[in-house]
Amino acid sequence: MQPTISIPQGWKYPHFTLGQRTQQGIIIGIKYYPSDSFLARESDEGWHYVVMPDINSESEENRLENELELLTPQELKTLLEAEIAKHLYQAELLTYELEAIPGTVKTIQNSKLSIQNYNQ
Repeated sequence: MQPTISIPQGWKYPHFTLGQRTQQGIIIGIKYYPSDSFLARESDEGWHYVVMPDINSESEENRLENELELLTPQELKTLLEAEIAKHLYQAELLTYELEAIPGTVKTIQNSKLSIQNYNQ
């Protein structure tokens, strides 16, 4: 089942989604300020996004919809390839750690094989 978010009648649909990567960072939150609300009078009505510019820091920024820019397809591809390479490297390091444990590697590999055979 796909998670669903309902947008109340009268609200515009957001242009961006949670987890989407933009020039300003990754979107980690979305807020809507209706036109008749105090918050809209203070800082514009519509969708506001919480963006994390750097996933390795605690900082986050609040941005209006018109302040966000999508990455180009090439920028997104480059970013994702770098992330994949980083995770593959981490997996490789963990594999070396696992192999360094005397007597347990074969057991873990055997149970992994039996799980794979069971699922096939």
